[in-house]
Amino acid sequence: MNDKESHRLILNNIARFIDLTDLEKQKYLSLLTEIEVKKKSFLMQAGEVTKYEYYITKGCLKVYTLDEDGTPHISMFAVEDYWTGDMASFITKEPTRYFIKATENSELLGISRSNYDLLFQEIPKFERFYRILYQRSLINYIRRSNHGISLSAEERYIAFKKKYPTIVNRITQKDLAAYIGITPEFMSKIITKVNRM
Repeated sequence: MNDKESHRLILNNIARFIDLTDLEKQKYLSLLTEIEVKKKSFLMQAGEVTKYEYYITKGCLKVYTLDEDGTPHISMFAVEDYWTGDMASFITKEPTRYFIKATENSELLGISRSNYDLLFQEIPKFERFYRILYQRSLINYIRRSNHGISLSAEERYIAFKKKYPTIVNRITQKDLAAYIGITPEFMSKIITKVNRM
């Protein structure tokens, strides 16, 4: 993807919440770093300090932790027009518990912590943008936690498919099972059952 297209995507994302002048747009774009991640490569690994807040312009990534047995637990998939990273690690500069791995060749725009701080000084209205971004992220996290408690695996799959119809066809059944919180075998049975409905 060329710079012009990726810049248009991120500016459209921001325009949903704040209005920027042409000068502010140029300043913001100058603070971003272009990042490419090949399929099956890591953007970030547990134990590292998160260096950027990431916006995806192309591709698909999975965000996950590993339990004591080394079993992955996927907390989210991030595709075009999504933000990802570990906000807590980015803000506190403490090591992350998360892995972010590309499931497709991916292209991202990142803002470093120093440029993030500079952005707030130079264009204070971005505080509103990131506040909204973090609020929405927190709401999604709470909803996902509630679904894990209150919905069956089949209901969680149906809810995921309804909310993310384009993502469901871009990820493996194994990764989907790790997101829903069940075995791949059980996931296969649920998919077959739901497809018959």
